[in-house]
Amino acid sequence: MMRAAIVILALVGMGCTAKEAGVSGDAEHLRRQLAKLAPAEIHADLSRLEPAKRQLVLKLVQASRYMDEIFLRQVYARNPEIRDELMRRRDPLDSLRLEYFRVMFGPFDRLEEDRPFLGDKAKPLGANFYPEDLTREEFARWLESHSQDREAFESNFTVIRRRGDSLVAVPYSEEYRHLLEPAARILEEAAQLAENASLKRYLLTRAEAFRTNDYFESDLAWMDLDDPDIEFVIGPYEVYEDRLFGYKAAFEAFVTLIDREETAKLSIIYGYLDELERNLPIPDPYKNLSRGRSSPIRVVNEVFSAGDTKAGVQTTAFNLPNDERVREAKGSKKVLLRNVAGAKFEKCWRPITARVLCADQLPLASFNAYFTHTLLHEVSHGLGPGMIRLPDGRTTTVNKELKETYPTIEETKADVLGMYNALFLVNKGVFPPAFRDSLFVTYLGGMFRSIRFGTQEAHGLANLIQFNFLREKKAFLYDEETARFRVDRDRLPEAIRELAHEVLMIQARLDYEGARGFIRKYGTMPAELQAALGRLTDIPIDIRPVYPIEAEFPER
Repeated sequence: MMRAAIVILALVGMGCTAKEAGVSGDAEHLRRQLAKLAPAEIHADLSRLEPAKRQLVLKLVQASRYMDEIFLRQVYARNPEIRDELMRRRDPLDSLRLEYFRVMFGPFDRLEEDRPFLGDKAKPLGANFYPEDLTREEFARWLESHSQDREAFESNFTVIRRRGDSLVAVPYSEEYRHLLEPAARILEEAAQLAENASLKRYLLTRAEAFRTNDYFESDLAWMDLDDPDIEFVIGPYEVYEDRLFGYKAAFEAFVTLIDREETAKLSIIYGYLDELERNLPIPDPYKNLSRGRSSPIRVVNEVFSAGDTKAGVQTTAFNLPNDERVREAKGSKKVLLRNVAGAKFEKCWRPITARVLCADQLPLASFNAYFTHTLLHEVSHGLGPGMIRLPDGRTTTVNKELKETYPTIEETKADVLGMYNALFLVNKGVFPPAFRDSLFVTYLGGMFRSIRFGTQEAHGLANLIQFNFLREKKAFLYDEETARFRVDRDRLPEAIRELAHEVLMIQARLDYEGARGFIRKYGTMPAELQAALGRLTDIPIDIRPVYPIEAEFPER
């Protein structure tokens, strides 16, 4: 406990003057930051479930809570000590610090480019996936002289540690065994309650993956999951927390209930996946026409989330798994969180657009267009280049070759392809012609919300890139007299096609330097956008979820 207290003293400057400690951790600042995330009760109707299935859901939540603990350790090595010491303290300021620490999963403010709000120590680019002092150059030199280590070092499911003068890759199953093992046991207990064979298989294979560090079979099992009520996923997936290389996957979990009626409405898009791939604005050799097309779509209501997805800005939808081998075999599953999307729309999206869009186009913005673009964003993650064979016969992935630029490039691709594909489906008659303008205006309005997430975050930077590219093409226009923005409905379709082509070709050519240059060119904040964002400071950036089901578990 003494060591933890020393850590806190070092971080927050206890005993220093206010100037020495900085103002980032003071009460007024923390209250302002917390106010940027509007509390929102995330309700899902569990009453429709039979008692045994409700008990199963509780088991899934119990297992998911371990993902919070693992992710906390993935973010920053000192996080458990800091959290435990803040919990010991009784000062009101420390209570605020603890509250914000829990929201951010560490002492770094995800709403302000990861600026520390406890002390002034910068967040390591590689989080706690690598030694804090490891540079890209040292990592590359090690692999040059230890080529046999490459697969393990670049794996999504290892951490890199120092042992003496050496670097070693430690499997997640070893690094987090003390947390993965109890989670695995709970998944096995949940499997005993599952009547649906596909859910039972997923729970058992995922429990085994936590012990073996091999997630392939359980990812396949998740693709086959077809319980009529429950959609559940747990494990290491997104690589956004790793800003050093974009290799390492963070643990997360979603416990959700399927909205059957809304799922049926949107599943019509499933039949167009092959056509969407063929319609991509790139030469045919770069299209992935052989990728698996299982690709189910689920509209769900969230019961609970944990880990990476719960830190800072909340997830509205996801497209998993990310393993290109699974995507080649079966495709990917798109899951949309309807209750989360609704909370964001009402508390953040609607008031933002009312201040930034021109008056004559504002009525065109709608939740239906927002939710549809969210779906097509996730569909678009599963399109385009993925696994690529190199001239030397070696197989690689876009993720691996684009390194730390991949999250931003991939989110840009998914967003712009979401619009490109929406226009294709309007032309096919899937959506009515009048929906086109609603999509356009809603797309522009949503950018202001996402850019407020911060440009250190992949989604925020991706939206800034799109905004700047489309402004350059005069597809978005700014009215200096009213200080509001509008869509040029004639220019936007071609500008979207051009942007989609450029981003897809960066991926198809595995053009790391091209990705860096593209991000540099379009990833800067223009004055007119900065001024618009400055007028939104009293509007929440996102939501802070409140899960009623947590009342059934003791406080950690």
